[in-house]
Amino acid sequence: MHLNRILALICLILVWSAAASTARTQEHETRPEAASPEVPAIVTEHQIRVGGEVISYSATAGYMPLMTEEGELKANVFFIAYTRSDVADISNRPLTFSFNGGPGSSSVWLHLGALGPRRVLMTTEGEALPPPYQLVDNEGTWLEFSDLVFIDPVETGYSRPAAGEDKWQFLGLEEDVQAVAEFIRLYTTRYERWSSPKFLAGESYGTTRASGLAGYLQQRHGMYLNGIVLISAVLNFQTLRFHPGNDIPYALFLPTYTATAWYHKKLPADLQAGSLEAAVEAARSFARNEYTLALTKGADLSSAERQQVVRQLARFTGLSEGFVAEADLRVSQPQFVNELIGDQGLRTGRLDSRFTGPRPVEGGEGFAFDPSYSAIQGPYTAMLNAYVREDLGYESDLPYEILAGSRVRPWNYGSAGDGYPYVADDLRQAMEQNPALRVLVANGYYDLATPFFATEYTFAHLGGDPSLRDRVHMTYYPSGHMMYIQEASLLELQSHVRDFVHGSLGGGM
Repeated sequence: MHLNRILALICLILVWSAAASTARTQEHETRPEAASPEVPAIVTEHQIRVGGEVISYSATAGYMPLMTEEGELKANVFFIAYTRSDVADISNRPLTFSFNGGPGSSSVWLHLGALGPRRVLMTTEGEALPPPYQLVDNEGTWLEFSDLVFIDPVETGYSRPAAGEDKWQFLGLEEDVQAVAEFIRLYTTRYERWSSPKFLAGESYGTTRASGLAGYLQQRHGMYLNGIVLISAVLNFQTLRFHPGNDIPYALFLPTYTATAWYHKKLPADLQAGSLEAAVEAARSFARNEYTLALTKGADLSSAERQQVVRQLARFTGLSEGFVAEADLRVSQPQFVNELIGDQGLRTGRLDSRFTGPRPVEGGEGFAFDPSYSAIQGPYTAMLNAYVREDLGYESDLPYEILAGSRVRPWNYGSAGDGYPYVADDLRQAMEQNPALRVLVANGYYDLATPFFATEYTFAHLGGDPSLRDRVHMTYYPSGHMMYIQEASLLELQSHVRDFVHGSLGGGM
């Protein structure tokens, strides 16, 4: 009797064990990241009025799954796309893929600031209004002449790697280009846009990404672009980094120092009385010639030469001769923003040096507080979260990562390591292989993150056939890194891009 009970108990345990094992196997086989049905994107219909014209369009919000060729999910990339509803033949309709930079930034800035059909309402100069914030129809939207796809790279926005996947396979110069290129290929295929003219629009590190993508899309997928819009470009990181032994940035930042000093009325009377462009051009000339020569001479600079350069630097920066001399003729960007209006207890912005905020405590040179970023962070964050749910009908409890710098660091710059990533060669080679590829470069005069003279330097050293530069067009705006937050610059940028797209298509839309 006792033995029979023991045998029965053993049988029951075996049955339970088998059932549990089956349940675990089924759970593994049906887990969302491995084999669940793909969740369809949300499509909604909208209208806006631009320049007296009513534009009807569809908005698509959702995930694009990045898969291995074996069918295993690697990551879900969130995107929002806009397509005009009144286009009979989409093969003639331009398509623009857009992204911001960081690394670690979502696409929110270009999306709700410049390109998209709705934008965050700010003052005409780009200052934040008191909360609660508002969205308004965007008179500067590019939807007028191009369909739009906004991409949030992995670890930004709602985009995440699949469970069990190593996020670092996406977080690097080459890794990021490959992942975004795969998204572009998938979108182009699924939405039947291979025959459409295609453009890229990137901002800041997004211009680094766009330059890499131009070549990679051609070589890996045979996808040739019509044009690239580079907003606040950085293709050569040596032009931006104030490292010991690297004197290049000091000369390349100088014209933006001059523009900033002109805006804050810190220049000598003769420079201050003229136009912004005249002051900038005088600073360019000094930076290219006497200043660059002085930096290359180093300790071989004579006392008389040194004193002359000190006087000129003080003249073009609005700083005191004593401060310039103490800095050994090398005023870094953090030093400049803290010093220019420091006598008023203020510092200028980095992204947009028109903005001001409290100066840090004595000895502080970091950017714990950038008044120009603080002006946009709150409005754009609130409006993106409201817009996605309320207007586009897309619901997620994930935090939308606006600027996820800590999630993507350390970024893998490959062979450049901690040095100077350089992607201008990628862009040059793409242009050589694709004679139809044109480039528009948009620069803000008050951008102390990616200054315009550094961009000019990079393109002046592009190399290759001189005719390549005939396909590069530079534009300038009296605003900062995100020049479009200023309403006049927003509309001017739209006009320039419209002409650029039109020209890239041989004069026809």
